Amino acid sequence: MEPIIQLTREPLDRNVLIAAASHPTDGGIVIFEGVVRNHARGKQVRYLEYEAYVEMAEQQIRNIATEAAQRWNIEHIAIAHRFGRLEIGEASVIIVIASPHRAEAFEACRYIIDTLKTTVPIWKKEVATDGEEWVEG
Repeated sequence: MEPIIQLTREPLDRNVLIAAASHPTDGGIVIFEGVVRNHARGKQVRYLEYEAYVEMAEQQIRNIATEAAQRWNIEHIAIAHRFGRLEIGEASVIIVIASPHRAEAFEACRYIIDTLKTTVPIWKKEVATDGEEWVEG
């Protein structure tokens, strides 16, 4: 099954992603949800801004998901990443992996988030109480 990939400025809905990735053949669902926290590197964060090269980011996320699916024999993957301004507590990324067995789902989920953060053209600007700066994933 083709992975579900969503890049959007709208708030992410984990329930929609879980429903999209769920299948009766799967015995485990692993969810990673990255949320905006109120601090980073000793600074008080007010909000984050994400920018993305959307077409390239979508293709690269699809490639990462396809590789994970092949590597861990997983058929049901949904990944959503938000861009634009995000407030404290809002989800920036949600990854849902549904798999017959939990070990493969955990491994695939970790691989996807770690690879996504280091290779996909999505940039994060932290706006703090004492200024703002672009930071690496």
